[in-house]
Amino acid sequence: MSGRRITYRTADGVRIPGTWRHAFIRNGSYFLTDLFIYADGLIDCWGLVTLEEFEEKLRTGWVATTLPDGAEASAHNLASWKFSEARSWLTPELVLAEVRDTIDQLNQRADSTGRCLAAVDVFLADRTEENRVAAQTAFLAIPTSQRRYALGDMDSKDWPLRVLVAGPGGRTYLPVDPPVSQESYNRAIEYFEERTRWNTEHDSRVAADEPATPYAPAVHLHHSYPNKPVADPGHHGLRNNYPAPITVEDVVYPSVAHAYWALSVTRPEVRSAIAAAATAAAAGELAAKTARREGWDHIRLTVMTSLLRAKYDQHPELAQILLATGNSTLIYDDVNSAFWGDNGGCGRNWTGRLLELVRSDLHVRHCGDPGL
Repeated sequence: MSGRRITYRTADGVRIPGTWRHAFIRNGSYFLTDLFIYADGLIDCWGLVTLEEFEEKLRTGWVATTLPDGAEASAHNLASWKFSEARSWLTPELVLAEVRDTIDQLNQRADSTGRCLAAVDVFLADRTEENRVAAQTAFLAIPTSQRRYALGDMDSKDWPLRVLVAGPGGRTYLPVDPPVSQESYNRAIEYFEERTRWNTEHDSRVAADEPATPYAPAVHLHHSYPNKPVADPGHHGLRNNYPAPITVEDVVYPSVAHAYWALSVTRPEVRSAIAAAATAAAAGELAAKTARREGWDHIRLTVMTSLLRAKYDQHPELAQILLATGNSTLIYDDVNSAFWGDNGGCGRNWTGRLLELVRSDLHVRHCGDPGL
């Protein structure tokens, strides 16, 4: 069970989403480590392998599910020990089934639980013996470690499922369960009928504060080095180094970047030199040669927000370009800063986030809401 752990690897420039879970790898002794599982079906168990190769790793014990007494183990140089009366709830078959489900989940397709619930819906709509057996087969295909979570009901757990698919007089997969009585079966039917009603009501609810489309396509504001304004700059016009002069406290700066770097220093002569720099890059180089204002790291977000608002207030044509990005996430690259840029997912993307804030301000003005 991998929960909500999220990671990725890059293959041919494409990010492949993944997740991880703990595992023991046996390479002489036993090592407690992480098993990485990716959406394209590759598994990293101290080397990328296909699902079929992973199955062989399980069969041979490279990925260990048996922990013999006296065997030596360690965990990333944090600790070492020997197993004594170790108990494992896993088997190679169970791990493989859980990993198959994880790959399905990473691809946002039905896993064994989803396939089981779909088969149960078919049975409830047409209660033939053939459909019941199909639902039972799908239920038993869920890894035993996951069956109790199949309904997402930690009060009833999987009781209604195992009773429903067993049928009156049948036996569930749990040896301790008695044969299914007609009364128990009827209660399971009632449970699913009520569950269907609840799901129908839930699906028909309209969220109070969510867009109809959760994720608009992201807009990537790639690096660009414009020398002069153009008639139709497109998304390049949203870059901080785009030559769109702004006036701040009666001083005209050639771009947001010029103004940002000028305001980051205290010496008036350096500010003037930065404001007169031929390019935004040159402005940054001048700023780097002198000390920042005291507390600059605490106020720079406010300064940048003010400068972005000034830019789009003073350049309506650029404001229209920003508004045209709708609700898209704005991904801003900055080769010089992991604070301001997204930089391939490694940065904090503050410029992109502040542009989204300014965009929201512009939408409010466009709507003409007097209450704000």
